[in-house]
Amino acid sequence: MINVNELTHDYGSGRGIFDVSFEVARGETLGFLGPNGAGKSTTMRHLMGFSRPQKGRASINGIDCSAASAEIMKSVGYLPGEVALPDGLTGTGFIKMMQSMRGVRDNSRTRELLDRFGLDPSGSVKRMSIGEKRKLAITAAFMCDPEILLLDEPTSGLDPLMQEEFISFIKEEKQRGKTILLSSHIFSEVEALCDRIAIIKDGRLVSTVTEQEIRHGLHNIMTVEFDDPREFTEFGSTDLDFTLRDRSSLRCAVTVSDEDINRFIRTVGKFRIKSFSEHSVTLEEYFMHFYKNNKTFGGASYA
Repeated sequence: MINVNELTHDYGSGRGIFDVSFEVARGETLGFLGPNGAGKSTTMRHLMGFSRPQKGRASINGIDCSAASAEIMKSVGYLPGEVALPDGLTGTGFIKMMQSMRGVRDNSRTRELLDRFGLDPSGSVKRMSIGEKRKLAITAAFMCDPEILLLDEPTSGLDPLMQEEFISFIKEEKQRGKTILLSSHIFSEVEALCDRIAIIKDGRLVSTVTEQEIRHGLHNIMTVEFDDPREFTEFGSTDLDFTLRDRSSLRCAVTVSDEDINRFIRTVGKFRIKSFSEHSVTLEEYFMHFYKNNKTFGGASYA
């Protein structure tokens, strides 16, 4: 349903997106995980046809996003990361304008959304809080019941109760078979909603993991401690995937995938060890390795 192939737009000084490629299947939710400035919103704008790539292609439901942005908007619900609304309208006026633009004649879905998120749209848009503007944007994005959703930091500006309500709402949309691309920097949000999660750093995709991998632990970290410095040195020279070799404490930490667990046991069994512990890596820990360390972790190069 969503196809991005080597999408590139270089704004200079290291800003932009570079050779971004991914697909989102029908009924799937893909999480786009990264901090502000990583390239999430830039990718979304290209998918909506607001920006043209310098290289590569983006398509939604087989339609080229750059060539037919008006057609894309008919089938896509888009929730931007930064909500900019016309100051001269009331919330009701804005909703009517969006309904006219998108050909929405049945008002029941709109009323349902306003009731669910507790928004009275009668007031001036200019005087609305950030949270109220976000609720208005949510209503505009979902009121025509689109089959494809592009959600850019969707809970930004919502209070914790409304964040929980929105997550519950998206789970219901998933059950109805919606195809969703959701960008966020909130780990709990993407873990709760996404079937796969793509991590983006400095405009490049650096890893993609599945919901099943997250649920069972992305990787296992085995920490081994020694009494004998010679044993520590010899163990540290093996071909295991080390993330730590600390001579002062005589401790080593090794990343071990499920398929490599027997090899690790055979190797460590050759040494006299003081202690041993196992730790499953969470999504947040996995993500932070990309952003804080300059290591190889679980087969991925960290820049």
